[in-house]
Amino acid sequence: MVVGQGPKLTGSCLGILAGGGPLPGQVARTVEGLGCRVFIIGFQDFAEPRVIEPWPHRYIRLAAAGEILSCLRAEGCRDLVLIGPVRRPSFSDLRPDAAGVRIMGRIGRALFSGDDGLLAAIVRVLTEEGFVIHGAHEFLSGSVGRSGVLGRIQPDFGALADIRRGQNVVEAIGRLDIGQGCVVQDGLVLAVEAMEGTDRMLLRAGECRQPGRPGGVLVKMLKPGQDFRADLPTIGSDTVRRAAEVGLRGIAFQAGATLMIDSAACIAAADEAGLFLMGIDEGAAAMPATGTGE
Repeated sequence: MVVGQGPKLTGSCLGILAGGGPLPGQVARTVEGLGCRVFIIGFQDFAEPRVIEPWPHRYIRLAAAGEILSCLRAEGCRDLVLIGPVRRPSFSDLRPDAAGVRIMGRIGRALFSGDDGLLAAIVRVLTEEGFVIHGAHEFLSGSVGRSGVLGRIQPDFGALADIRRGQNVVEAIGRLDIGQGCVVQDGLVLAVEAMEGTDRMLLRAGECRQPGRPGGVLVKMLKPGQDFRADLPTIGSDTVRRAAEVGLRGIAFQAGATLMIDSAACIAAADEAGLFLMGIDEGAAAMPATGTGE
């Protein structure tokens, strides 16, 4: 079935596997506007009630794979979107159901690899189970960050050098499936993102900030070869405010591969804080860019 002008869906209901944050609700609102039903599986302890409860939903433990698959099939969901951050639980906390044990066996060593390896294995298993997996960007095209400088603040040449350094660092840690971001100040890498996520990385970067030098730069990019259907880099106005609080002077993100939670709010927060916000193209060196606004 083709719904509106959006992606082609194979059925009449889109299943949303929801972690935290507002993006699951944004996907649901967009899909509903295209004339398609949605059903949300909210991962227990991660999904936010105020975000998912306007739509048909059910809270299920992350490792209760049998319950999740049965629920999706009962609701007629053949198309799925995975969206929203989920903190990786410890192995002892998983408590998988019977189907979860079997699926963990199919995932194999990816359970103990980085997030991208694990997510890729989950996408593969869901596909083998007969589901069609879509990327959230297919439904949130207006929320995908674009190339160039957004807002009024322009990066200077020192900031552009830090962005280039950050691109190289994120590519290196991404190839090892470690993280999607880093903070660089005057060529010095203050912090790299691992399983703790962006917010905690920013706190560490603030603790390591070098006095007497211009503020650092946050760089967020996809890991090399990463599947667009899971865990795209995401930036919100809270990210911008936290970057300002720890003394950064700007944020660079991969254009066309980064989701922005309310781009207008991100730009406004950056302008208010005096930070630049810049979309960079994969593989291209950061260059001064003109133009502002939305």
